[in-house]
Amino acid sequence: MGGSIFSQIIRGDIPSYKVYEDDKTYAFLDINPVNPGHTLVVPKTEVDHLWDLPDDDYQALMAATKKIANHMRKILGCPRVGVMVEGFEVPHAHIHLLPITMGLNHELAKPKTSQNSEAELKAMAEQLYFA
Repeated sequence: MGGSIFSQIIRGDIPSYKVYEDDKTYAFLDINPVNPGHTLVVPKTEVDHLWDLPDDDYQALMAATKKIANHMRKILGCPRVGVMVEGFEVPHAHIHLLPITMGLNHELAKPKTSQNSEAELKAMAEQLYFA
């Protein structure tokens, strides 16, 4: 029937470990988790880029992501749930939710930082600013 692997999962053509579903979103465990409970939240509308989702689908995805993250914190007892949108592996917008424990020593929990001068920061802000 085609579509991305996520569309196939949503349709039930490929099995998944579903943790949540509503009329616009579907969430399931990542089969290669960074840590236990690593969950993918996917819009049922198949688009490659998160920012190309229609506004109502985007809002529904964000609302589901918040609901699932809060549930994960409660059930798993983790102090934080990290969120990541990287969009490289599957051409279907999705959000990663990562339970983070205090002892987790992973790049996602401690991102690398770079130092920029005030001039570089000012130039970038001017380049990106819009009203």
